[in-house]
Amino acid sequence: MAERIDEEQVRKVARLSRLELTEGEVEEFTGQLSAILEYVEKMNELETDRVEPLAHCLPISNVLREDVVKESLGTEKTLANAPQRDEDFFKVPKILDDSFGA
Repeated sequence: MAERIDEEQVRKVARLSRLELTEGEVEEFTGQLSAILEYVEKMNELETDRVEPLAHCLPISNVLREDVVKESLGTEKTLANAPQRDEDFFKVPKILDDSFGA
């Protein structure tokens, strides 16, 4: 049987992921992750020696078009509907600050 996930492991993964979890969330995720591992363990009991590995259940093929160089839109058309712009650039809100070391 698979080793059960404990609350300390959930806290460690949350810390490594920089997630702040409440005690209720730690308990909830501990149960959910343990249930996932139990389900995977059940799947490991299936006989799959003669089953061919596959990525998709249906045959697929890439539909590719020829790569053709053509005229670009140009700066004015590209930025025509931009909510904010700074000269020839899109202006977007800052989403990271220096405290994350990014």
